[in-house]
Amino acid sequence: MLRNLSSLLLPLIVLLLSWLLLSRAFSLSPAQQELLTLAPYLLAAAALISGYHFKRGRVCLLIILATVNYYLGSHYLAAGTVTPEANLVYRALAILLPFNLLVIALMREKGITGCTGRMRLTFLGGQLFLLWLTLHQGSQALWMALTHPLLQLSLLASLPIPQLSLLMLVAAAGITLWKAWQRPAPVEGALFGVVITFAVLLAWPAVPFVTTIFSGTASLILVLAIIQDSHNMAFRDDMTGLPSRRALNELLRGLGSRYAIAMVDVDHFKRFNDTYGHDVGDQVLKVVAGRLMAVSGGGRPFRYGGEEFTVIFPGKSAKDAAPHLERLRKAIEEYKMALRSDDRPKDDSKGQVSRNRQYASRDVSVTVSIGVAESGSRYTTAEEVIRAADSALYRAKNGGRNQVCLAGQR
Repeated sequence: MLRNLSSLLLPLIVLLLSWLLLSRAFSLSPAQQELLTLAPYLLAAAALISGYHFKRGRVCLLIILATVNYYLGSHYLAAGTVTPEANLVYRALAILLPFNLLVIALMREKGITGCTGRMRLTFLGGQLFLLWLTLHQGSQALWMALTHPLLQLSLLASLPIPQLSLLMLVAAAGITLWKAWQRPAPVEGALFGVVITFAVLLAWPAVPFVTTIFSGTASLILVLAIIQDSHNMAFRDDMTGLPSRRALNELLRGLGSRYAIAMVDVDHFKRFNDTYGHDVGDQVLKVVAGRLMAVSGGGRPFRYGGEEFTVIFPGKSAKDAAPHLERLRKAIEEYKMALRSDDRPKDDSKGQVSRNRQYASRDVSVTVSIGVAESGSRYTTAEEVIRAADSALYRAKNGGRNQVCLAGQR
């Protein structure tokens, strides 16, 4: 559960810090306040360049929205919505921001330079042209109609955001939260953070420094998400979610003098691929990775390559690590993986019923063989410890598989 929510942690921290900054903005010097007004543009430029470089089309669209909101908010809404022009701008933003957030939340990532990316930019540009046209002509009819109350309830009438806008914001928040739960990637969590940021901007547009701080917050959340995402691409295995071989090599450089290294290999993995196909083979690796993430004893798991994994136990000997590895082996062995039949219902609840009745024979179990070695006088470098653990792993394989073997043990 914590892993599924991990992508939301940094956006929520940034939002909290933004609230703290808002409470202290009045104590800043005039020079600092002037610099603060430039920050949203600088952060937006950094986010836009990063989004373009890493082909994050949704990020680029959100940055354009945040920048337009900051420009219009700082020029028209600083004193609230008392003038007809300011009222028009607020009503237009109250519809366009949530609507585009909802559309972007439903989008799949397609980049920014391809045909789909250009079509999305054109669609957004058309909306901004409509906003400019109505602002130029002073026509409020469209935005008044779209922000008219849907229900005549006193509770809803007291809300600072128009009802349709609130409905779209809640829908966008729900979708982005669900996506962040299903796929805990930094950009998915950032989208949820941006929804909250835009809700704050629409709820209190005339509060001093809100537009400045929270427009910059949206860009900052997206910049940090791109940095996290690029780090994950380099140091995390995309399929299993485990740290990759590169991350392992980085850790090995900083290990102390006492540690144990375990090599974990899926038994008969080629047979799974040949019998059930590569999709099932990938499912097997995800199952094993999921159990490795829960390894006890302070073990840190990594995807080593293919069907092989590594677990590092800093500060522990091979004997210290062995009981934790034995529990890991049993947890993997006891897990029953249900293979989805071609005619099995897609609905999970119906699939569970049918699996209990007629697909019980499709349940398969996975086992692993594990070799573990420790640093010391016999093995002085991490490479030597890995080779010793590999040798112990092959002994486990030759000894019948599904067991833990310690280096140097007969």
